[in-house]
Amino acid sequence: MTETTLSRADTRRLRLLSTSAEIFSRRGFRATSMKEIAAAVGMSKPTIYHYFNSKEELLVRLYSDVLDESLEAARETVAAAATPLDAIRDLIASRVAYTCRNQALLKVCFEEEHELPAELAQEVLRRRRAFEDFFGDALSEHLAAYPHLLPDMPPKIYVNMCLGAVNWCYKWYRRSGPATPEELGRQIAATLTAAIDVQ
Repeated sequence: MTETTLSRADTRRLRLLSTSAEIFSRRGFRATSMKEIAAAVGMSKPTIYHYFNSKEELLVRLYSDVLDESLEAARETVAAAATPLDAIRDLIASRVAYTCRNQALLKVCFEEEHELPAELAQEVLRRRRAFEDFFGDALSEHLAAYPHLLPDMPPKIYVNMCLGAVNWCYKWYRRSGPATPEELGRQIAATLTAAIDVQ
């Protein structure tokens, strides 16, 4: 009985989070009310307060989940890669696919960051840099083996260029387009890493 109740509660939390991300992405965080979220999921306003104390708590949870998923995916990607260059390609490809599959969520994360509580902003920055470090460490290892690559570009600039291109996908990707998120990820990864490919 307890397991069923917990399962139902977890399902409702996930539904509230996904619905909140959709509404925040369309209307903006400030313009969205808890009443509107409650109506969209078919719950009463008092009921959703049983799961989340405030709209701010919903936003914080969305950010936390994205950062947790991103860091875990990056760890697994780097660990599974045969070479540092493979790690870079796979990090780019997987991030593009994740961004395209979670457009509404990533729009919220990139455009509503200023709405986060001040005490959380530093934690978000720290965890974002931890993700960037996976990319930067793989690049440093690759360039150590091939020091003639990127002669006129500091590695940090290259990392920022790649992540900027990847993150911007949420703005323009369309599901009706010719490529799936995974196909697009591989295409973008191949293009961005052409300058550091030794073959």
